[in-house]
Amino acid sequence: MKTILTALILCSAIWLSAQVDPDDILVGNDEQPMVLLVGSFHFAYYNLDAHVVNEEDQVNVLLPHRQKEMAELVSHILQFRPNKIVVESGPNTGYLMHRYREYGKGVHKLRADEMEQIGFRIMERMGLDTIYGVDAGTLVGSLYDHKDSLVLRPILDSIFDEWDFRSDDGISRRYSRYYRATDSLELRQSLLESFIAMNSEKSYQRGYGAYLNGDFELGEYEGSDALALHWYSRNLRIFRNIKRVASSPKDRILVLYGAGHMGILHHLFTCDPSFILVSFKNPGSK
Repeated sequence: MKTILTALILCSAIWLSAQVDPDDILVGNDEQPMVLLVGSFHFAYYNLDAHVVNEEDQVNVLLPHRQKEMAELVSHILQFRPNKIVVESGPNTGYLMHRYREYGKGVHKLRADEMEQIGFRIMERMGLDTIYGVDAGTLVGSLYDHKDSLVLRPILDSIFDEWDFRSDDGISRRYSRYYRATDSLELRQSLLESFIAMNSEKSYQRGYGAYLNGDFELGEYEGSDALALHWYSRNLRIFRNIKRVASSPKDRILVLYGAGHMGILHHLFTCDPSFILVSFKNPGSK
């Protein structure tokens, strides 16, 4: 019996040692561009998302004490030493660059906008002269404007007939409670504390989980098809645009985006062997 047990242990050791680490082949010793994801709430509270923040729960980043916290937040992100910044803007960033140049001259006062409050400050500190807009439309939007839209629109309308991001199922109600609790906590936390919390891996995962309930369960496949054509396709396109920005293995790319996008983007960057994803909590770790 002892001989059989020893043989089994030996066989197990041999089997384990024979396993291939995918990165031994897919990455090897290659230098890779690094990515830091910085999910943010929209400082201007446009309230165009499914979750609308009540005015009494909104953080005024322009208040003096919040500006001190902003400096702390920016210093934390600067540990990453980015050489490229991508933001939630279309590819034409001329308006942003104009404001940035005016800011450099002391003419433009930074607005309550994360692209300016965080992005411009980091550009200045790192001596960068470009900001990259990588936002994208959705596949359903492209199909609505397609040359065959007369044929496609009735099909798309049948898929999106009941999709409104206003679900009232049990898990969606829990998400509403979670969002309200987060809004309330952000009023009491520093900006850095809030950003560390919203950029944790669990926050990314559970944030995306909201899209996998509620409207996702409409019809047989209508909800899942609507998610694929709308939200998921938009983020895949954003990811594709970021990959275009990466032009060197020495790149250190800061992705400054609405926190709602981070669940998908984090998953995509984690799976893609072309990048090294850096933790927001420890941005200087690589």
